[in-house]
Amino acid sequence: MKICSWNVNGIRAAGKKGFLDWVRTESPDILCLQETKAHPDQLEKELLDIPGYTSYWNAAKRRGYSGVATYVKKLPLSVEYDLGTEKFDNEGRVIISTHDNFTLLNIYFPNGQQNEARLEYKLRFYDEVIDFCERLKKIQPRLIICGDFNTAHHEIDLKNPKANETRSGFLPVERAALDAFLARGYIDAFRFLFPDKIQYSWWSYRTMARERNAGWRIDCFYVSQELTKYVSDCRILEDVLGSDHCPILLNLAE
Repeated sequence: MKICSWNVNGIRAAGKKGFLDWVRTESPDILCLQETKAHPDQLEKELLDIPGYTSYWNAAKRRGYSGVATYVKKLPLSVEYDLGTEKFDNEGRVIISTHDNFTLLNIYFPNGQQNEARLEYKLRFYDEVIDFCERLKKIQPRLIICGDFNTAHHEIDLKNPKANETRSGFLPVERAALDAFLARGYIDAFRFLFPDKIQYSWWSYRTMARERNAGWRIDCFYVSQELTKYVSDCRILEDVLGSDHCPILLNLAE
């Protein structure tokens, strides 16, 4: 089982930068996209109906903003949207798909850089997701949470930690939110396999950051302990272009 996750920073823009060719070549069993920035009625058929896949979309009420999509080769047992809390459910940030052996949450976590109110919104969103997953685990203990977490967890996860320690995305309070997540029994699949590896998944478009590899690892797969033994690989596909993020990949053994 190969699962890919990618913040495409606009599905229509990515569609003009080789997105469909990449999907055909990589051929994931499940593909989770974040920051799609589109409603389905704004998209061409070739993006909605990729041969071999069925797609599910959760768009923000505000057009051109946020949004997630999940493509699957095999139809899931069920698909649900959002967290069930109105203040978090108008930005199209969550799709929950239940499969034979696990439940997958495709999430685009908020960015907190705009102002203090938005940072508080981000932190409450983390809390809401943790609580939601705790309730979900009582029904299905095998959970995978993937997407753009919008926070680098440790100093190893960004190029310039000291210069960014007062910036949203690496604030102590945000990193503590990820601590709280992992304390509930999840593992960061990439760090589980590669505890000392330095690799990034996002680079600012400013100052030629990607060319200098001045990046952040903010795109992740969090996996519940019950699935740990099935994690055979987790990679960051840093050579794939088309967004300011690159795709990440999780392989689960049978």
